[in-house]
Amino acid sequence: MAKFIKTPVKGMCDQLPADMRLREHVLSMIKTSYSRFGFTQIETPVMEHIENLTSKQGGDNEKLIFKVMKRGADLARAIDAGKGELADSGLRYDLTLPLSRYYANNKEQLPSPFKALQIGPVFRADQPQKGRFRMFTQCDIDILGDNTNLAELVAATSDMLSRIFSEVGITDFTIHINDRQILRGAAKNAGFAEEDIASILISLDKYDKIGLDGIRAELTENGYDAEMVDKYLEIYQNLGDMSCAEFCRDIDAECLDPKVITNMDEIISSAKTMVADGVKIVFDPTLVRGMGYYTGPIFEVTIDDYNFSIAGGGRYDKMVGNFCGQDVPATGFSIGFERIITILKDKLENGYKIDSDNVAILIHKDVTLDKKLEIFKEAKELRQAGKTVTIQMMRKNMKQQINMLESEGYTEFKKVYND
Repeated sequence: MAKFIKTPVKGMCDQLPADMRLREHVLSMIKTSYSRFGFTQIETPVMEHIENLTSKQGGDNEKLIFKVMKRGADLARAIDAGKGELADSGLRYDLTLPLSRYYANNKEQLPSPFKALQIGPVFRADQPQKGRFRMFTQCDIDILGDNTNLAELVAATSDMLSRIFSEVGITDFTIHINDRQILRGAAKNAGFAEEDIASILISLDKYDKIGLDGIRAELTENGYDAEMVDKYLEIYQNLGDMSCAEFCRDIDAECLDPKVITNMDEIISSAKTMVADGVKIVFDPTLVRGMGYYTGPIFEVTIDDYNFSIAGGGRYDKMVGNFCGQDVPATGFSIGFERIITILKDKLENGYKIDSDNVAILIHKDVTLDKKLEIFKEAKELRQAGKTVTIQMMRKNMKQQINMLESEGYTEFKKVYND
């Protein structure tokens, strides 16, 4: 006889009660923090048109789409034809593309600028590892219709992360900032053709893992001219704590508009005045961000001792125009919710506990109905007073029962017997 499989699908997780308490606590802090900056929560469907998901805007994520097949007669016709796409939709791999479609579809009913907060599950057919899943929660903030509020995005995310991580003693983290136009300008200044830049940046994105020598070897193996590669990587030598203007001084104005440099300095200086103490903001010329829809400034947040980012984003001015034919200034920050949870679990030795006076009422099995009715009335009054109350039948191993309740945050216990 066949048996059902009790474990979740690979890369997806069951959430135990203790996990959910921590997750809901963090989500509450995210919503509260971002609402203080004027962001309004919205929701989009988890499923998107396959044409949108495969529009060459999502970088490598487009290789990781969970596709949804056509149904009924549509599927039968596609199979009979023996060609064409069998899928007509797919599970979203991020929240930015759905937001762009949402804005294009509803912009007449939305304020301008529109400051959106979106929280929900996304799906990628990735190889699972610590902090990386196939189904995970993303939290995004975006500003659409205004190209002047980049520093506010950085400040809002800094405020939110500071509030969350201060609970586990983490007060220092780094916000890295760069601009896709600077990345393009450096490549063009070395002589690379426009159509080669995407490939060049894929190699540069590995800077932290393979260094300049590894990038040089990879670009040379990919057939690029050695002198051109040397000229390109020369600008990335001895970076240190370098300002944007210092890094860009050898990039010809024909390859990079000087306004980009001025804008970058303005974003960094503005953000520094708004972020929490302990937050470091640095210009990072090796920051790439792999999404194809980024058109300008890009951001990433890291914490010492962890080899992954916990948030990232950037400007994507062309995305909305793909849906409505008119470009709209748009910038967003995506929060690595699952990675934040992973870090908090590492730091919370005994798990997250509810900080309140919750009551557990344990009733002996021989208690009469009249006595039970008294207890139910008492529990009702406690709940109306704002307390959390659970009623359970008393177990033989009451010590173990109480220990379990304590781990769930219950601090007050009432044992009920017959008088």
